[in-house]
Amino acid sequence: MKIFLSNLGCARNLVDSEVMMGKLKQSGYMLVDEPEDAQVIIVNTCSFIEAAANESIETILSLAEFKKKGSCDKLIVAGCLPERYRDQIIPAMPEVDVFLGTGAYGSILESVQERQHERVCRLPDPDTVQSESSDVPREITTGAFAYLKIAEGCSKSCTYCIIPRLRGKQKSRTPDDIDAEARKLIDSGVKEIVLVSQDTTAYGYDIDNAFDLSFLLEKLSRLDDNIWIRFLYGHPESITEKMIRTVADHPNICPYFDIPVQHAADRVLKRMGRRYTRKDLFRLFEKIRALIPHASLRTTVIAGFPGESKEDFEALMSFVKEIRFDHLGVFIYSDSEDIPSHRLRGHVPASIAKRRHNRLMAEQKKISEKNMRKHLGKTYKVLVESTHEKGVYLGRTCFQAPEVDGVTMINADHLSVSQMRQIKIVDTLEYDLVGVCHE
Repeated sequence: MKIFLSNLGCARNLVDSEVMMGKLKQSGYMLVDEPEDAQVIIVNTCSFIEAAANESIETILSLAEFKKKGSCDKLIVAGCLPERYRDQIIPAMPEVDVFLGTGAYGSILESVQERQHERVCRLPDPDTVQSESSDVPREITTGAFAYLKIAEGCSKSCTYCIIPRLRGKQKSRTPDDIDAEARKLIDSGVKEIVLVSQDTTAYGYDIDNAFDLSFLLEKLSRLDDNIWIRFLYGHPESITEKMIRTVADHPNICPYFDIPVQHAADRVLKRMGRRYTRKDLFRLFEKIRALIPHASLRTTVIAGFPGESKEDFEALMSFVKEIRFDHLGVFIYSDSEDIPSHRLRGHVPASIAKRRHNRLMAEQKKISEKNMRKHLGKTYKVLVESTHEKGVYLGRTCFQAPEVDGVTMINADHLSVSQMRQIKIVDTLEYDLVGVCHE
């Protein structure tokens, strides 16, 4: 039987998809690249914000057409969309044969194999389901790097976020199990391991305070000096000086701090349920730069949160200008009736939120152009990831995270993909670097 899987959403979703593909492949199923070739189509969905939910619905309806004109006889929808809308999604999407919530990925084989006479909806409580272990097969789709999920769920209560309801409370994997999976990834040829979870820097707090992210980073850094270790999705409340020093002390841990702050006006932060202040943020970033002067800083912010005044937005703008992040993403607030922030007063008109978004992005463009110029003439180790065109390759430095940041374009006659090479930077763009092989 041939199976096509479409993955939508974040890196954590991709890990879930890779685990499903690994189980299917190990059981003898053939994974195909085109939906028209498949007897079973799986869509792993995202519904974090309205745009993501709409994309999921559009993808499902588009792929459902292959049940009419292709060889597909079963359509399975997994992940956050069925988890968020649960039983109400069954009558809304008659094209779908099986719905699997975020706690039901483990039943993918059963869902593919069973001969059913009626539609199926599996929605176990995510908090009752154990995380997948390192023994579970996984089909890596990202080439030279791989995401490694170190925990599932989130125990925070941000008012704009649906994740705790979709994924449950934080459930950290044991350090030894993560270590075992990292070893498997390295043995398979992966050159960069990217640690992810919903709240990565809070790793281990639900197990034992001794098993925090610093402990885990220290453990993983000893596996191979030539492998990069990176972590994404940090939280200002759980980044400690010990953690920063651990990064500083190990050359193979990328000095890259992805810390979504969401806002920088105290009044808005309080309404968001974020338990830190503007001063706390300044102290945190000053400490990182004091201990690791060459550290790369990334963040995301929300424009147009309910109650955000003009003064609040200007406070955010001034914060962005002063910190001068290396990488910054801006979301426009996405409202929904099932999140607490929906009930807050003072919703910002969409047109104003869009203007604020545009102003932030325009400012960050100027900041990024200036930040990029500081790399001119320097030589960096670059992970070569793909061939762009004849004589041009694409890769990343340790201060460029996969899929979310810019890339380094390399002019060279011949390079091997998935290798680290010394690259001299000869030009800079808004978000990208241009280099030549220095070896």
